[in-house]
Amino acid sequence: MLAERVYLHPSAQVIGSVHVGEDSSVWCNAVLRGDVNEIHIGRCSNIQDLTMGHVAHKSSNKPQGAPLVVGDYVTVGHSVILHGCRIGNECLVGMGSIVMDDAVIADRVMLGAGSLVPPGKTLESGFLYMGRPAEKIRPLTDAEIAWLRYSAEHYVRVKDNYLGATTP
Repeated sequence: MLAERVYLHPSAQVIGSVHVGEDSSVWCNAVLRGDVNEIHIGRCSNIQDLTMGHVAHKSSNKPQGAPLVVGDYVTVGHSVILHGCRIGNECLVGMGSIVMDDAVIADRVMLGAGSLVPPGKTLESGFLYMGRPAEKIRPLTDAEIAWLRYSAEHYVRVKDNYLGATTP
């Protein structure tokens, strides 16, 4: 289900049980595959080019499976893999990162490009994480925290331009 003012690029694929919140965007060749569980993308979030979002199925070992939940005002960079994880509000998932099943990224986290968040790991709010596996590097500055929201709001403006244009 797509809420109001969502931009879905023509090359993006949204499959199965997927909810994309108001003012969010799904960009070129991104795939959101909610075929065996649910995907929920919050408000004013952007799923950038070549990102893969998938889920884990429900089973006797894991009755809830692992849905994919992305909060509000989240920027998911190019070529990210999100698999059955939870991303809080006002986060940045850097380009080429992988976030695996049952990992939790709390609100206001910046995950550096190319990072790997292994299954079940929780990233604490207010920090920069980087690496394979991702490690806490340092607290975010006030400017970086403000930038997390700015980045998502910038993509709302970009998608509004696409929605208003006849040729993007």
